[in-house]
Amino acid sequence: MRDFFILWMERIINVVVVIGAVVVLIAAVATMFNAQGGFLAGIGVLVGGALYLILMAGMIYLGLGIYANTRRTADAVEELARRQP
Repeated sequence: MRDFFILWMERIINVVVVIGAVVVLIAAVATMFNAQGGFLAGIGVLVGGALYLILMAGMIYLGLGIYANTRRTADAVEELARRQP
């Protein structure tokens, strides 16, 4: 059951990251063509939003990677303990 939740959490995170990238792109384009915004403001929104999205998604994926590595290590240690007399 635990694997089910981890797998679906990864899938949900993937969807949220894609939606976030689309929202950042739409916000940047909207800012570029806004009368109060401008081209440089739109580029700023694009760069800032992309950095934020990369950092937040990277932290989440890092946590999932740590979980996966810990699980593989535990499995390997159990296998080694099973082989010992």
